[in-house]
Amino acid sequence: MMSKTTKIPLIARKQKNIYTAFFIIITVLFVLTSLYTNFNVFVLLKNSDAFIQFIVQDFFPPALPKASALPEVFSNILITLALAMSSTTIAAVLAFFMSLFASEKVSPQPHIAKYIRGIATFLRNIPALVWAFILFSSLGIGTSVGFIALCITSFAFMVRAFTETIEDVSADCVESLQAVGASFWQRVFQAIAPSCLSGFLSWFLYCIEVNIRASTIVGMVGGGGIGLTLFSYIKGFQYDVAFSIILAIAAMVIIVDQITNKLRREILK
Repeated sequence: MMSKTTKIPLIARKQKNIYTAFFIIITVLFVLTSLYTNFNVFVLLKNSDAFIQFIVQDFFPPALPKASALPEVFSNILITLALAMSSTTIAAVLAFFMSLFASEKVSPQPHIAKYIRGIATFLRNIPALVWAFILFSSLGIGTSVGFIALCITSFAFMVRAFTETIEDVSADCVESLQAVGASFWQRVFQAIAPSCLSGFLSWFLYCIEVNIRASTIVGMVGGGGIGLTLFSYIKGFQYDVAFSIILAIAAMVIIVDQITNKLRREILK
């Protein structure tokens, strides 16, 4: 007589039902949004041959810019790196001091903390590209547009990130210093800053990664740097040269990501 084997499910029935419901919801949302935007995946697949042909014929093989233009290309790559670094550094310094007033735990005026966080949230939700368009109309083409646009978004992001880092710090040390009569700035530099330094540096490095990518996009709308050079080649239908610049940008981003990731791992040890 054969014994019946009991099947043991790999996933609990309740969890499986949750996954199924989630999948159904995502599918329904995809269908509804596709209908609303007139997006047709079958038309996309039908025209994919034309897209692939355009990429293969116009972008390949990549070609280098003229010898006379190479110094300008390398110079603009350095400008893009400088824009990301400088805007992030200035934004980090400003965000550090602003986050002290945005944290109800350490702010000397706790009632204004929520207003500061609200302003930072508003600024953060406007993309750097939009800021670049706004600034372009008043300042014209130049690196100042890219610097200010990146600085605004980086400042808003780091105010929120630094504030949350401060909120995670134990209040015992701060309260101990306050009990012995330490001033606000003494509490900041003897308790808050040492405890939060690794978190601040980690967010700072992450913001540099984001701004390396964003500075290229901002540059394409007048913010200067390699993005403006790339846009000029695309506008001139020199797609093979543009592809070489795209590869150079990708290499730059990958190198910066590797460096910052390694630094973050060392900081968080």
